[in-house]
Amino acid sequence: MVPRYELERYKRRFRDICEKIDVPMNMTVMRDVSIAKSEFVSGEKAITKVQDFQEDPVLFDYCKYPAVVDVVKDLIGKPSHAIMAMHTMLINKPPDSGSLTSRHPMHQDLHYFPFRPADYICCAWTAMERVNRANGCLVVVPGTHKGDLKVHEYPKWEGGVNKAYFGIQDYDASMPRLHVEMEAGDTVFFHPLLIHGSGANRTDGFRKAISCHYANDNLCHYIDVKGTTQENVRVEIIDIAKKRMSKYGMEPADIEYAEIWKLRGRPVNGTRSNL
Repeated sequence: MVPRYELERYKRRFRDICEKIDVPMNMTVMRDVSIAKSEFVSGEKAITKVQDFQEDPVLFDYCKYPAVVDVVKDLIGKPSHAIMAMHTMLINKPPDSGSLTSRHPMHQDLHYFPFRPADYICCAWTAMERVNRANGCLVVVPGTHKGDLKVHEYPKWEGGVNKAYFGIQDYDASMPRLHVEMEAGDTVFFHPLLIHGSGANRTDGFRKAISCHYANDNLCHYIDVKGTTQENVRVEIIDIAKKRMSKYGMEPADIEYAEIWKLRGRPVNGTRSNL
């Protein structure tokens, strides 16, 4: 679905970001917890994820890519509806050091989002190279998009857990799972209630993927998640936002969770209204 020449553009831009070239202020650049605790590693090998690339002209081209947006419109809207890119990520899953921190616990994306309805939110996830069980492909539990939002917390993993990698509290490991193996450019689209995660990268290379969560701006609206099962992620993301404000010399103020998402969101077509 996404051609190799586009994927190569995104890879080159990712390498530039790793070298701190023209990094947008609102972009989040993350290191794996095992790398953060180990000896200094620089460049592409140090960075495991970039988030919030809505202001990056190269990476945001992925969110606007016509073949991707057309499928998103079919799933969550109509041709006349405005579609918002709400959450953007380029994942550079590192070779696992043996601590298994390169895993992503089984979770539902809706746990992070202060907007609804869930049926008008969709993720597009594109493999930037061959993705298989060896390097940590997506693992999904078919049919769980028809269920409810589960309680999430940090898994109690011996090797540590990456920041904001929440997992389902009482996940039933006996549920039938599907490993989604993909070739470069293949794209999977899924509902925010789908239970999914990814395994450890047991190869010597980094496994790259790029993704965007979209929402129908005509039909979605913000909700207050304070005091709900989403309280843990609300508090954590607000804390991260305040630290970023301090980093750039701004006075940390009281921030509403929805305000953070308003800054993250960017229209891919139409006129922005609700979100």
